[in-house]
Amino acid sequence: MATYIIGDLQGCLHELDLLLAEVEFSPSRDQLWLTGDLVARGPDSLGCLRRILGLGNAATTVLGNHDLHLLAVASGIGRPKAADRIQPVLDAADGPDLLYWLRHQPLLAEHHQHGFVMTHAGIPPGWDLAQARAAARAAEAGLASPDYREHLRQMYGNQPSRWQPELTSAEQLRYTINAFTRMRLCHPDGGLDFDFKGALASAPPHLKPWFELRTEAQDPPLIFGHWAALEGRCDTAGVHALDTGCVWGGSLTLLCWESGERLATACPAYAG
Repeated sequence: MATYIIGDLQGCLHELDLLLAEVEFSPSRDQLWLTGDLVARGPDSLGCLRRILGLGNAATTVLGNHDLHLLAVASGIGRPKAADRIQPVLDAADGPDLLYWLRHQPLLAEHHQHGFVMTHAGIPPGWDLAQARAAARAAEAGLASPDYREHLRQMYGNQPSRWQPELTSAEQLRYTINAFTRMRLCHPDGGLDFDFKGALASAPPHLKPWFELRTEAQDPPLIFGHWAALEGRCDTAGVHALDTGCVWGGSLTLLCWESGERLATACPAYAG
């Protein structure tokens, strides 16, 4: 039995299948974990959703910002973008079932045997794992509830940039989703910045990547995707970056947790 973890798919089904074939993945024996953003930009978001749902309990994914945007578009809240190539999902006969399944996926997942935690973008500096878990469960409950459309409507916006106990429930939801799915850089006080999306070498000097502002005592091993410009490189101990920009012409990366080995398959530039 092996535990494989793969970075952001973003509709790159062919590359996923190549990696799973290379490691001879078997859903009856192995586990597959994914860092979110199953959809958007690549050529086959519909196929990616079908493949991961079809793996049943052998697959675990967290929600990414593109996954949530798809849910919002399908609910008539978000505006569709032609570059995201999600129309086939919206038109598919099994689209409602896929979207229902997606809406019930977690923002934070924990592997209780191996002890690692996975979110799409990371965990903000001000939260320990218990706080992150509680915030994730609250937001997930809203997304899975009958009034999920209202929760999707409330998630858009960059404020608040810092967590405060006195935030309204809508503000708490927005901060939680932004932290787990959109975060990259933070201000020294832990406030989230959403303007910069590039490589660390060109980041504004007053901003720091979220993982450099956390203490080793705050976390078990932590796995994230989202930040393709890192190219899978993170020097912070116990933090594993897995988005290597497949959809942008980089590669799709797989980490075998037991061995620590990384495999990657090259990918054409699907996104313009």
